[in-house]
Amino acid sequence: MNKINYQNELDKIIEKNISEGKIPSLLLHACCAPCSSYCLEYLSRYFNITVFYYNPNISLKEEYEYRLNEEKRLISLMDFVNPVRIIEGEYKPKNFYDAVKGLEDEPEGGKRCVKCFRLRLEASAQKAKELGADYFTTTLTISPLKNAGLLNNIGAQYAEKYGVNWLYSDFKKKEGYKRSIALSREYSLYRQNYCGCIFSKNAAQK
Repeated sequence: MNKINYQNELDKIIEKNISEGKIPSLLLHACCAPCSSYCLEYLSRYFNITVFYYNPNISLKEEYEYRLNEEKRLISLMDFVNPVRIIEGEYKPKNFYDAVKGLEDEPEGGKRCVKCFRLRLEASAQKAKELGADYFTTTLTISPLKNAGLLNNIGAQYAEKYGVNWLYSDFKKKEGYKRSIALSREYSLYRQNYCGCIFSKNAAQK
């Protein structure tokens, strides 16, 4: 089986929209400001973006709010070709803990993370449907530690379930991750040393 080049899939969609003179709407699930930086710089050339900050996995509440405020600050400071706005999802950590119950001792990148991805991407699909967005996607594929194939498969499943379009991506391509580090420095963004949940925090402190 040939490995899918998700960046090529994204390029095809962008080229098609450009040829048709369209600037579609995109709901972009954002995990944090550093990961968002390159994604927003790149995607705002081609889409009207609603950033959806939905991360009930983040521990503690102070950490969640700090990351949310950094996201808002980044959006207020960056120059965009097309409009970008942000909406906040519900912060209910219980939803995360319920989703990963029994998987607390899983290693980072294991079954617990898959449950977390599903939780956040399903909520993103539902929000995209509610807003009537043309597409939805996530900034998570920019991380070298995240499996882009897995994330795209999950996103596509929820796109089919809710009748919305998934925007395939692998944002670490085209040196996206490198660019996100440069933008994080430029805007003095807070770069955390763990993904977000208490389990990843504990692993990072070992």
